[in-house]
Amino acid sequence: MHNNNKSVNTVRLAWGMLAVMVLALVVSPALKAAENPLVVGIFPRRNATQTMRLFQPLVAHLEAQLQRQVRLVTAKDFPSFWQGVENGSFDLVHYNQYHYIKSSAEYQVIAHNKEFGRSTVAGALYVRKDSGITAIEQLRGHQVVFGGGEDAMMSYILPRYLLQQAGLGPDDYRWRFASNPPNVLLALYYQQTDASGGGDILKDIPLVKQQIDTEQLVHLATTEQLLHLPWAVKRSMPESLKQLIQQQLVSLEQSEAGRDILRQAKMSGIGAAVDQDYARHREIIAAVQAGRE
Repeated sequence: MHNNNKSVNTVRLAWGMLAVMVLALVVSPALKAAENPLVVGIFPRRNATQTMRLFQPLVAHLEAQLQRQVRLVTAKDFPSFWQGVENGSFDLVHYNQYHYIKSSAEYQVIAHNKEFGRSTVAGALYVRKDSGITAIEQLRGHQVVFGGGEDAMMSYILPRYLLQQAGLGPDDYRWRFASNPPNVLLALYYQQTDASGGGDILKDIPLVKQQIDTEQLVHLATTEQLLHLPWAVKRSMPESLKQLIQQQLVSLEQSEAGRDILRQAKMSGIGAAVDQDYARHREIIAAVQAGRE
């Protein structure tokens, strides 16, 4: 009788150990996945220090709502940031429209910025009010300053599209890059260039208005309104997580705490977006790239 009890206990112990092992095999991958931080990449539209400060509250909110570690990452410049995109280093990424178009095979857009109460932004060519320049064609032989680099949607691609639509190719005017979008207006204001390219809201940005009298600068021409800066997630991300992240971003403007997070990030809201919302951006980018060939 004693031996039978011992045999039963041995069997029970063996089954118990097997159950624990099976449970460990099932649960450990989930626990490991939960332990991996969600990496949020923010493009260096501003300097790295300011970017980290502005978006930390939003990242803290995501961390609390998703109940997992969320890590904020930016870069010192656009090439370094783009390397992170190409390497798939970011789970959630905020960048410009050109970046999204270029990476849309690996990333899926889920949201877009709202700034100054607007969901859209246009590209623009700026001139001084006293320049006497009233038509794009008058820029032939003159200098135009673009902001950032050839991957800057608002400060390079869209202004160049305006020039191209007016019949001016890259060889018809002198051009150079400023280090960032605000500097294109500073150069124009101080008469270091004849025209500048940037977003149509650039002269309304407080950082610019604090440094120069923007009333002396006018839009020479603007493009159509296009959807604002995108937020995208890895296409390989589980659908449930994509939807949860989108919900958290889009719902921020529905509470005072969320609106405060948005204000700190220099946004007035975040709206939902799908790939088709950026179809017109694709057309313009293709036209500008064809015009360089």
